[in-house]
Amino acid sequence: MSNVVKGLMYTKKHEWVKIEDSKARIGITDFAQEELGEIVFVELPEVGGTYAADDEIASLESVKAAAAMYNPLSGEVAEVNEELEDSPELINDDPYENYIYVLTFSDPAEIEDLLDSDGYSAFLDTLED
Repeated sequence: MSNVVKGLMYTKKHEWVKIEDSKARIGITDFAQEELGEIVFVELPEVGGTYAADDEIASLESVKAAAAMYNPLSGEVAEVNEELEDSPELINDDPYENYIYVLTFSDPAEIEDLLDSDGYSAFLDTLED
């Protein structure tokens, strides 16, 4: 059973979002990193880049697959986790501690489209059947 952290928001594409005032810290969920396996490379978005919700924003490569990461909220990339360039496996160690990027979001109403921890857990249950 995947770890789902209370207090975070989630997407059905397995990203987590931590809202911090006008910024959102974003990473992939425990379920996503389990599905990918050992992560060997992360292509980070460009700081200053502007993305709409659902745009492909980053990619992760593991020993068994490559996966696109989709932006959960519209906005501008304020920061990336540069540690991942040299140590992408940090995501496997703790996907909730090791975020991928921080977004200054432009449309707070989009937050309502995200799932809370209970909603995401219920969604995961539908996948595991």
